[in-house]
Amino acid sequence: MSDKQRLLLVEDDPSFGSVLKDYLVINDFDVTHAIDGEDGLTKFKESDYDLCILDVMMPKKDGFTLGKEIKELKSEQPIIFLTAKNMREDVLNGYKIGADDYVLKPFDSEVLLYKIKAVLQRNSGEEEKFEQEDFKIGKFTFNAKLRQLIYDGKSQKLSPKENELLRLLAVYKNDLMPREIALTRIWHDDNYFTSRSMDVYIAKLRKYLKKDPAVEIVNIHGEGFRLLIQE
Repeated sequence: MSDKQRLLLVEDDPSFGSVLKDYLVINDFDVTHAIDGEDGLTKFKESDYDLCILDVMMPKKDGFTLGKEIKELKSEQPIIFLTAKNMREDVLNGYKIGADDYVLKPFDSEVLLYKIKAVLQRNSGEEEKFEQEDFKIGKFTFNAKLRQLIYDGKSQKLSPKENELLRLLAVYKNDLMPREIALTRIWHDDNYFTSRSMDVYIAKLRKYLKKDPAVEIVNIHGEGFRLLIQE
């Protein structure tokens, strides 16, 4: 039996659905493609899935109705909605149903991939590492629970977003922290404006951390950031 994570993709556009399925399979997922809402519900009942990706605008049964029925069958089932509609009411409706994320078409497939991985991490044991509270960052001590960054006995109180961003950087210490992971976990969105907002917070963290020359936040162009610590 395959140990790959299983995805149910419900997308009525045959060409787009086929391309997206192939992309996810290439990225090591086991993908079942349903062609409309009714087909999606049937396939969901037939098997277990780690994540459901549901198009909103579909014939026979729309994605929101399908998502609600899936949640009634399995309340903890992770769901991502895909839609071309950018209306606030639709986004809120999706989250009220219990969506884990919401992706607007057209989208970068790699962004969707990051969001899928983020949702799956939140629903697995790997989430524990993102809840870590105490870190040693060079000569700094960082307490994420108290939002305190301490250097030479002096404490800097961090804002909630500064705190969560530094926590993510510390979790990925000396490794790439993907930009999309931070945007979806902290800002719950990955548009241009939230991306620019994150850059502002990165600049603030660099200012705090510059007291220790062995600590550096490096920008990996187009990919994310690395918290480098020379030891």
